[in-house]
Amino acid sequence: MTGRLNSAQPYALGLFRIVIGLLFTCHGAMTLFGVLGGADGQGGTVAAGTWPGWYAAVIQLVGGALVLLGLGTRFAAFVASGSMAYAYFKVHQPQALWPAENGGEAAAFFCWAMFLLIFTGSGALGLDQLFAKRQAASADRTATSKTTVTA
Repeated sequence: MTGRLNSAQPYALGLFRIVIGLLFTCHGAMTLFGVLGGADGQGGTVAAGTWPGWYAAVIQLVGGALVLLGLGTRFAAFVASGSMAYAYFKVHQPQALWPAENGGEAAAFFCWAMFLLIFTGSGALGLDQLFAKRQAASADRTATSKTTVTA
């Protein structure tokens, strides 16, 4: 049983990354474009350039899309995790200690989910993996052609 679960781990991680990236992207789109209820639940947006809401929404939209695609996953997750840590400690935590009391559950959850992706990478089904495979295949072809020429 453990062997089967271990063999499926890259795919489970890839699906985790896709779902987290999609949810994070949606959160940014809500704030920037007023979709899915908007920033205020009634289709409102955050004014462009306002600190920290607009910048957080841009990080959510772009970082979430990169994580969703599995492109530059570790870097995008690093920035996104830091953004959510800032959101939790500067916006939510001063209101109360526990996330359930201060409305910071989403910030805490996204912070830790993105933090996990920093260390695990994109898993299966990501563009990072596709580019890594292409690069490895190209390096193998180059190494093979060099040994053929020198032999």
